[in-house]
Amino acid sequence: MLENAIYSILSPEGYASILWKDASKAKEAANIMKMTAKDLYKFGVIDKIVKEPEGGAEKDINLVSENIKKEILKECKKLKKLEETKLTNLRYEKFRKMGEYLGG
Repeated sequence: MLENAIYSILSPEGYASILWKDASKAKEAANIMKMTAKDLYKFGVIDKIVKEPEGGAEKDINLVSENIKKEILKECKKLKKLEETKLTNLRYEKFRKMGEYLGG
């Protein structure tokens, strides 16, 4: 995931509207939703954070595209070495852990 990207199935405005009936609390909702690359990496949803140039991906899309390509090729090389059953089990375990309540 690009370091400045966000991922969510619902916008912060939508979340705030549902939770508090007030879309103006979108910033508070965004903080609760934990949808940044750092948050998603910490929770194990994504495998890697891809650096962006200063100012964001749009400042040098060619560099960003090349960085994404390098990361994908590097991961594919590692994954190709795994036995199919091992790879399937690793992916299964990863997705089973997503959304797991850890207490707190």
